Amino acid sequence: MAERTNVLDSIGKTPLVELKRIVPQDFARVFVKVEGQNPTGSMKDRMAISVIDRAAGSGRLSPSGSVVEYTGGSTGTSLAFVCAARGYPITIVTSDAFSQEKRDHMRALGATVIDIESDRGRTTKELIQTMIARAAELSSSPDVFFADQFNNPDAAAGYIPLADEIWIQTRGKVDAFVQSVGTAQCILGVAGILRQQNPDIEIVAVEPAESPVLSGGAPGSHRIEGVGPGFVPPLWTDEIADEILLVSTDEAKAMARRLAREEALFAGASAGGNVVAALRVAERLDPGKNVVTLLCDSGLKYLSTDLYSKR
Repeated sequence: MAERTNVLDSIGKTPLVELKRIVPQDFARVFVKVEGQNPTGSMKDRMAISVIDRAAGSGRLSPSGSVVEYTGGSTGTSLAFVCAARGYPITIVTSDAFSQEKRDHMRALGATVIDIESDRGRTTKELIQTMIARAAELSSSPDVFFADQFNNPDAAAGYIPLADEIWIQTRGKVDAFVQSVGTAQCILGVAGILRQQNPDIEIVAVEPAESPVLSGGAPGSHRIEGVGPGFVPPLWTDEIADEILLVSTDEAKAMARRLAREEALFAGASAGGNVVAALRVAERLDPGKNVVTLLCDSGLKYLSTDLYSKR
């Protein structure tokens, strides 16, 4: 085993696991990247190290500077982790719409956390825009770097190693990639690399059925944390995905629970939504084809929520 001398070296190189029990025999094979095995339990560790290190390298984040960000939780936890390792103070604007575990994790890593009150725990366009505005206000102070995950191209660059890992782990045999859209940075970074390797690959985006803005519908409230902000992300273009599939909150949560019980894979609701969509893709592909999607984060982030709390 290669020696790791820095805690940040533990980011990435997550396992790719084939789903065995919930995929019917006449479907294409479905593989999941277990991103919950990143150090904070989320794929967002990948974008966080890219955003912080590239900002420091370019001088946008000075050695004496601090960081500000808005977040649904996992991005903030990942940025707090990287900032703790690199020695930068960070202030995070989040909300009670997102799990207590995420907010507690940020604070444990030394972050200053500002909670914005939500409408009954729901993710809405108005909530996300309020969080963004508060973070922008805080970032106007001198010597502050605004991570600004929706607009920062360094975030997408953080997912290039993820695409490389998928290609290597599938031995170049990946026919479709499925991913839910929040900031759109992950699907943007991964799709670009996979299309270079296989121009015929199918890229499928997933969004909450209650807020189908990428599909041309009206924004609405939902309870799939980390995705579906209620507006089209600034870096999104229609060319990123070949298809957009809608998955409801109930479908996503039910599948997350099935993954835990039937596949021993413990993840959040966005992972459940990804797998619901991946199964739809696998149903129409030949059994010899391979569909890859992400288990975006660990179920440990949601133990206090209705996803896994006593029901």
